[in-house]
Amino acid sequence: MSDKPLLFIDVDGVLSTYGFDTERADPRHLHLVDGIPHHIPGPMAERIKSVIPHFESVWATGWGERANDHLVYILDLPGELEVVEFATRPSTDGSGHWKLNELTERAAGRAAAWIDDGLNESCQAWAAERHDPTLLVHTDPFVGMTDDHVSELIEWADDFSRRASADTR
Repeated sequence: MSDKPLLFIDVDGVLSTYGFDTERADPRHLHLVDGIPHHIPGPMAERIKSVIPHFESVWATGWGERANDHLVYILDLPGELEVVEFATRPSTDGSGHWKLNELTERAAGRAAAWIDDGLNESCQAWAAERHDPTLLVHTDPFVGMTDDHVSELIEWADDFSRRASADTR
């Protein structure tokens, strides 16, 4: 088990942004994934690559293994990430967050950060109820992960690592 905290990474609305105009978007940032156009702005590669070393990073997305099949190359990542496989389909009725069961299981006994555009009240309650350090980072799906999100994640992970190191002395 890694001494780094976990980082659950969503894709749509975090790395792949919404609301882009395919006619006006920079073609270098448009990627066809299984026939669906995705807008992944240029800075996303450097942002995610700067965050990953501070965490045990895990894809937490409906993309499943397709995240490794495509994003490792699009973002020029150093390698594949673990993938959380979700048993339930995305919920659109507002009744709760469809990722919580699997993330709860994967994060058991571990500090965890989660970056997602779909965080809701049930996610906030989940984070508040966990006994382990937890950080939720909400993104605007039309903007995705920003430099401020990167700073927040790195600072949190580094602070956690310092505290964990001090506790083992």
